[in-house]
Amino acid sequence: MKFDINKIRSQFPILHQQVNGKPLVYFDNAATSQKPQVVIDAEVKYYNEINANIHRGVHHLSQVATDAYEESRIKIQNHINAKNSFEVLFTSGTTFGINLVANGFGQILKAGDEVIVSHLEHHSNIVPWQFACERSGATLKVIPMLQDGSLDMEAYQNLLTENTKIVAVNHISNALGVVNPIKFIIDKAHQVGAAVLVDGAQATPHLKPDVQDLDCDFYVFSGHKIGGPTGTGILYGKEAWLNKLPPYQGGGEMIKEVTFEKTTYACLPHKFEAGTPNIAGGIVLGVAIDYLNEIGFDNIAAYEQELLDYGMQQLSKLKGIEFYGTTAEKASVISFNFKGIHPYDVGAIIDKLGIAVRTGHHCAQPIMNYFDIPGTIRASFAFYNTKEEIDAMIEALKKAQMMLQ
Repeated sequence: MKFDINKIRSQFPILHQQVNGKPLVYFDNAATSQKPQVVIDAEVKYYNEINANIHRGVHHLSQVATDAYEESRIKIQNHINAKNSFEVLFTSGTTFGINLVANGFGQILKAGDEVIVSHLEHHSNIVPWQFACERSGATLKVIPMLQDGSLDMEAYQNLLTENTKIVAVNHISNALGVVNPIKFIIDKAHQVGAAVLVDGAQATPHLKPDVQDLDCDFYVFSGHKIGGPTGTGILYGKEAWLNKLPPYQGGGEMIKEVTFEKTTYACLPHKFEAGTPNIAGGIVLGVAIDYLNEIGFDNIAAYEQELLDYGMQQLSKLKGIEFYGTTAEKASVISFNFKGIHPYDVGAIIDKLGIAVRTGHHCAQPIMNYFDIPGTIRASFAFYNTKEEIDAMIEALKKAQMMLQ
């Protein structure tokens, strides 16, 4: 398929508006992506034509809703190349998926066991593991980062022991855009018998994860970062691990039989999907994935690399700029500051000029502490952005510098 940026932009209604009298330039894609019209239409269609609870009714609408929901699960299974559809669990997002796994491990870990995370993690992949360690008496260990934002793989290998039970690490850093050597991390963890959870929230907008090729034990991501609805997400887990972990929540759908004396649990995936889910969101998430696959992830990756290269070239011309996360393997995220200027002040000024970027610690305070900074300005590009929008950002940044120096 030919990559046609004008056609693609025409499919995102939110992009065609003004903010403070200026054309909107949306460079906060790492926080959430915008939605194509086909996704918006699918959400409306569900509530107009299908709305019914799933898995429980014999009536027509319930069966239609159930079929659509399970078809979406199979789409996602194929997208990530999971072996079985029941290894694909619908969640409310990456955070929920990590908490589900961490809660389960918190019940099977014991004193003397070890959990490894990295210095690059989002708070959502730190705090749940702290909970698990506090409850079990296990020890939390951290893979250190290097000055360029990469992880110290030599130190990682030294952290691994026979007591390591799980390694939880992101595929791509949300704060820096650094792509981690995830297959290497997984292979080394498996050599000591440890499981691996991969936080794919920032990776899935840019690439198709092949969970069988990666051989990860868990892979989590959010729907809202890949053109889907908010409040949707996926937890992939290997069948053996999902059978081993206890349920996360109790309620309807996750049971096989309930008596006051004993409850038995439903088979996968229902064991982890208690209650009425976000049915519309699950169905529409499949539509969003179809849309991205129609464009093609090779096309997306190539175009976003162009934007990243151009953005770095143009930003590098500005005086007093400092970049964070300078590894060769990067997603289309640029994290930077201007010497002597607080990132929030820059963000507030360029917002007046229609430029939407993220400023702050990006829920990754350990990274900011490492660099001894309060936060960064983060410009994150998607396949519907343009070089002309980058030019507009550059001009806005120049004005902000002049005002703040």
